[in-house]
Amino acid sequence: MEQLHKRYSEEHVRELLERYERGEVKRTAIEEVLGIGRSRFFELLEWHRAKVVLWCQNRNCGRGLSSNVEEAMRSVLDLDKTLIETPDIPVWRYNYSYVREELRRKYGIKVSVPTIISRAKEWGYYKARRKHTPHTREVISNYTGELIQHDSSHHLFAPMGGKKWYLITSIDDYSRYILEARFMEVETTNEHIKSLERVFTKHGLPASYYTDSHSIFRYVAGRDNLHYESHIDTDRAQTQWLQVLNDCRVKALYALSPQAKGKVERPYQWIQDHVVRSCVRDGVIDIKDGQDILNEEIKAYNFKRVHSTTREVPYYRYKKAKEEKSLWRSFEVPSPFKSTKDIFCTRLNRKADGYRTLTLNRTKLRVNGVNPYDDIEIRIYRQNEEVSELRFWRKEELLDVQKLKNRDISLTA
Repeated sequence: MEQLHKRYSEEHVRELLERYERGEVKRTAIEEVLGIGRSRFFELLEWHRAKVVLWCQNRNCGRGLSSNVEEAMRSVLDLDKTLIETPDIPVWRYNYSYVREELRRKYGIKVSVPTIISRAKEWGYYKARRKHTPHTREVISNYTGELIQHDSSHHLFAPMGGKKWYLITSIDDYSRYILEARFMEVETTNEHIKSLERVFTKHGLPASYYTDSHSIFRYVAGRDNLHYESHIDTDRAQTQWLQVLNDCRVKALYALSPQAKGKVERPYQWIQDHVVRSCVRDGVIDIKDGQDILNEEIKAYNFKRVHSTTREVPYYRYKKAKEEKSLWRSFEVPSPFKSTKDIFCTRLNRKADGYRTLTLNRTKLRVNGVNPYDDIEIRIYRQNEEVSELRFWRKEELLDVQKLKNRDISLTA
């Protein structure tokens, strides 16, 4: 009950809770006396055990903080300080709004952000904001689906796990709605293609995708000559990522600097900050548990927070624009392909030998319908960590489908 403090003193409530802990009074009896429910009872019991002030009876007590409240505030700020001072953790500043929420969630204490900031500065828990380089280039879109910004970030998101993860994210430029966010232990071409599959099959096809110039997304002459002939010019070679976009008729655009991708970088900062703090708070060490926390933060970002630039909640801006100002197209498997497995895959070209066999990483493959010396395109769809499906195409004809273990074809990308 919200008005419980007006009906009972803190001493009276604590006395009842102590009797409950000694086994003298049942929980249901205390709930009946106080006029509260089961969840409220356990909330009070948690506060009582933590020796936190349950409520303040003095009208003027808001002008000062009890020693218990200050102690709780210091403990949360101490954790912030530890995160900031650890170089590998992507937390660079104190988050006083998060401190306020932690005090409310963990201790049941309600303190305003200005009060927290005042105490933090007084105690030395303060760090000036970093100076940011002005954006040299920023893409402006007028429609949802006009441009999707896609990127990855590599950080120690769960410090207690001691291992860095990759965060792969796609965000609609117009609405700032985050379409996709996944943690990955290893960044590979296949993981980015899987991200495309999830976005395209759920939301549709956008007009363009905007990435940096990482070798997964773009071939750059003089830098990426490992898999291509050295004389090929930049953007002449087709990366696996680019081939997927081409099949879907989605244009690829590239940022010239991290600053040019500001819209996706800024959400990263907010997400990183909250995810790291929550992972530390909950003792997360496993990537699956980290993904659960990430999902909650993405949900809060998309559905609850008013974006600082658009002044709208991203989901509602996205939903409204999709009805009125949209360049999204419905996804359909383009002809002559038969399945999404023919699209969201990696591709290899092989020539059959005189015995109608293909060689893939020293593995001999007999394929139905292949003639001697046929040029065959193998589209490899990775089903899971163990198995991939190989789909054999001759021009516009699907000849055969086989499944192989990834280790037999050395599929790591």
